[in-house]
Amino acid sequence: MEKVMAESLAEHERILQEIESTDTACVGPTLRSVYDDQPNAHQRFMEKLDACIRNHDREIEKMCNFHHQGFVDAITELLKVRADAGKLKVQVTDTNRRLQDAGKEVIAQTEEIIRCRIQQRNITTVVEKLQLCLPVLEMYSKLKEQMNVKRYYSALKTMEQLENTYLPRVSQYRFCQIMIENLPKLREEIKEISMSDLKDFLESIRKHSDKIGETAMKQVIILQRKKESYSLITEILKVYWFYSSICFPPLFQSLLCGNEDIPISLLELKGTLKDFSPVYRCLHIYSVLGDGETFENYYRKQRRKQARLVLQPQSSMHETVEGYRRYFNQIVGFFVVEDHILHVTQGLVTRAYTDELWNMALSKIIAVLRTHSSYCTDPDLVLELKNLIVVFADTLQGYGFPVNRLFDLLFEIRDQYNETLLKKWAGLFRDIFEADNYSPIPVANEEEYKIVISKFPFQDPELDKQSFPKKLPMSQSVPQIYIQVKEFIYASLKFSESLHRSSTEIDDMLRKSTNLLLTRTLSSCLQNLIKKPHIGLTELVQIIINTTHLEQACKYLEDFITNVTNISQETVHTARLYGLSTFKDARHAAEGEIYTKLNQKIDEFIQLADYDWTMSEPAGRASGYLMDLINFLRSTFQVFTHLPGKVAQTACMSACQHLSTSLMQMLLDSELKQISMGAVQQFNLDVIQCELFASSEPVPGFHGDTLQLAFIDLRQLLDLFMVWDWSTYLADYGQPTSKYLRVNPSTALTLLEKMKETSKKNNIFAQFRKNDRDKQKLIETVVKQLRSLVNGMSQHT
Repeated sequence: MEKVMAESLAEHERILQEIESTDTACVGPTLRSVYDDQPNAHQRFMEKLDACIRNHDREIEKMCNFHHQGFVDAITELLKVRADAGKLKVQVTDTNRRLQDAGKEVIAQTEEIIRCRIQQRNITTVVEKLQLCLPVLEMYSKLKEQMNVKRYYSALKTMEQLENTYLPRVSQYRFCQIMIENLPKLREEIKEISMSDLKDFLESIRKHSDKIGETAMKQVIILQRKKESYSLITEILKVYWFYSSICFPPLFQSLLCGNEDIPISLLELKGTLKDFSPVYRCLHIYSVLGDGETFENYYRKQRRKQARLVLQPQSSMHETVEGYRRYFNQIVGFFVVEDHILHVTQGLVTRAYTDELWNMALSKIIAVLRTHSSYCTDPDLVLELKNLIVVFADTLQGYGFPVNRLFDLLFEIRDQYNETLLKKWAGLFRDIFEADNYSPIPVANEEEYKIVISKFPFQDPELDKQSFPKKLPMSQSVPQIYIQVKEFIYASLKFSESLHRSSTEIDDMLRKSTNLLLTRTLSSCLQNLIKKPHIGLTELVQIIINTTHLEQACKYLEDFITNVTNISQETVHTARLYGLSTFKDARHAAEGEIYTKLNQKIDEFIQLADYDWTMSEPAGRASGYLMDLINFLRSTFQVFTHLPGKVAQTACMSACQHLSTSLMQMLLDSELKQISMGAVQQFNLDVIQCELFASSEPVPGFHGDTLQLAFIDLRQLLDLFMVWDWSTYLADYGQPTSKYLRVNPSTALTLLEKMKETSKKNNIFAQFRKNDRDKQKLIETVVKQLRSLVNGMSQHT
């Protein structure tokens, strides 16, 4: 127990020492250990604490008692010092007053000196700062002046100097800050002003493109004329040099020999081109501002827009050549400006850009020309358009733009030009044919004869031997057609000029276009002429004669083409003219029309026939309509003397065959129900006249009775009925040697039935009244046999 108490006292002693030596903020854990100890430890600890306090109080009291006398002595000394301190204070105050009074004047003078020194220093500082600021102000003033006189590029250079050199030296001043803030605004103002000038320039250059292009194209025309004149003089001098011994200078000799090209200078358009300074200025300004790419893009974009406007034609452009000229002038002016910009600026436009722009424009131009040229119906307008396109192409080619596609387009337009020429010449041919009298050309004397052969290559030794007056076989339309064909060749040649093609190609083009004229236009006009109702047999005969002479003249047309193209006969490898086939076809058509019209005329006469099919006795002479028909045929075939023999013979044979067929159809007409023997005899008289006409050889060249064979069917049929030789017909039917070989059983049956009906009504066989039954029985028997023959033929078929 005692041991425990001793340990507790020792622990309390340690805690007290720890409390005394430890900060009061950390006493908590120490005091907690008092409560965590044994029971009643708190009471013992409090007792121990009170004992400790009492010990400390005794020590404090001892210490105070030890130092109390010293404290009292210190207080006494302090009270003595206070009196001395008061005296010292009075003395110091008095001394200070006197000193202050004495230093007032010095202070005033010192302050004046200080103020003067400060002013002097400020003045020096101001002078130094002004020396720094004056150049800035001078440069800014210079900038304002440059802005006022519109020297914007110099103004930008001044701004650059201000920003890089002058303003950094005085950047601390407020006016410098104002300047620095204003400089970007001035730059934007310069950009806006220069851009506004550029816009004005672009608008102005768009309006003046027409004039620029017109001047450029005129200068090309002048150069071409000079070159043509030079070429002509060169050819003359070549001939003179060849036949003379004159020694020409070497350079001139080389020119004559074709070794040197004629020096042609570039187009001088300085008097026409506008002032390009807005472009240069704007380019420099944007380049200095580091925005050159923006300017290039803007310029190219605007020029592309203008190009689209320039390439857009007026809707009525195709009506006049002036419309095309304005269109080409604007385009040439546009690309002349672009070429100028390309050569005087660095990078604003490039060759690749101009080539791309030209390719785009060329496609549009070709499409526009292809469309508008298709509306042109006047060959003169198409020819003028071609000349404009050639000058247009040559002008742009002089500036380095490829124009091959334009010349390819000219070949398309050439086809269209030929079409308009063909339409025009079709009208000329029609007028010539309408005005022709279709009779041989009369010439009263040698002078008139020479006039005709000067227009048309006609040669006839037999006709030359005849005396005047005489007639040429062709009509007036032949030399006129020949002249118009030559005029067509000239007109076609005009388009082929200046196409930069060889003489051989031009020769080939002329031949092709002339072939079209002959095979399509002239052929069509001839065919239409032949089909016209007012063209009679006489006119058709003359047309055949005319086409024969035109056909013979084709070789002279070929020589004419060769001469105008300067192509020697040995080098020509092109197609020949197709006039031979054209005129042959026209002749064949005319011949066919002759056959048709002859048949139509025969039909007209046949329609006048007025037979009395029930007459008992014939009139004793041929019918009037038939005699008129034969007289007409005789007079018509006399006109055929100028036709080729085969044509006249074919026409005559065709007429006789058609007459025979028409007469046969008249007999067998289904509407004709009865026919008497008297009518058959009268019909026989008419056929006899036809046979007499055929035997009179109305057209020479027939052998024997060839022409009479056209009526053999009628003759055998009528003989059969006139002789009443039915026994022979039926016995020899089918035999090659039959007397009635050309009589068809169905034909004989039809005619016999018509006569049978007549006999019943009119008692045509009254003279055989005694044998009436036998005759009637014979007819019935023949009819039955004929029917059996007809039925046998149909079954065999």
